[in-house]
Amino acid sequence: MGRQDSDEAYVLGLCDEVLAERGKRQHRFDWLLGDPSQSGRQVKLPVDSYWPRYGLVVEYREVQHDRPVAFFDKPDRLTISGVHRGEQRVLYDERRDILIPRKGLDLVVIRPADLAADDRGRLYRNREADLTAVRGLLAAARPRITSDEDRVVDAFRRWLRSEGWTPISPTDDHTDIEAVRDGNRLVGEAKGRTQEPGTDVDIAYGQLLRRMTASSPDTRYAVVVPTPAVWHAQRVPAAVRRALRIEVYEVTDQGEVQSVAD
Repeated sequence: MGRQDSDEAYVLGLCDEVLAERGKRQHRFDWLLGDPSQSGRQVKLPVDSYWPRYGLVVEYREVQHDRPVAFFDKPDRLTISGVHRGEQRVLYDERRDILIPRKGLDLVVIRPADLAADDRGRLYRNREADLTAVRGLLAAARPRITSDEDRVVDAFRRWLRSEGWTPISPTDDHTDIEAVRDGNRLVGEAKGRTQEPGTDVDIAYGQLLRRMTASSPDTRYAVVVPTPAVWHAQRVPAAVRRALRIEVYEVTDQGEVQSVAD
């Protein structure tokens, strides 16, 4: 049975259906690395699937990830980690469990026991029941995402964490984003995709102006928008934005965040 017919492919297909888009299979991040070989080379460890727009990684871990299985473990062969394959699998799973959330991404681990399966971990492929189970597991990881603005806010918060900022509860209940780092404070207003991006971006600037209750140079402001709204955000002259300490950030459809240059 090829990978395309495997239980892993079946489960990831259910995830695609719930999320209404196909994830990146066997995606490799630059920061998720295996142990070095004798030559010092480190390979990038794959994840089963990654959905950049949601900042979500899903790992489907079959029974060999949780209990010894000689066929998969190859106990008579040592890996570059100095242990057999089963022990290395545990080490690398733990590495994923630690590093993926640390990078601000959501990690969902799905096991056969979460679905309809026999005692050997083989799925019965009861599609409706499995789809309900997968929907519940993914909803638990991303309950806050119900609109494109939620998506933009979520991606920006994850990016802030990766940059050393700590998101906090906003001082003003109507503020979308607030974070602190090394004595500095950032206040942000976000907008998602709408039919009137220009009007919504203007509203975001107006909302930020009302938040400017402190004159401290340690407080910065951000307008955070999806790619189609960047041009509208740049209509406010760069000199004005600099004077008001307002920066513009773009959130792409893939969930990547970048500062918009003047």
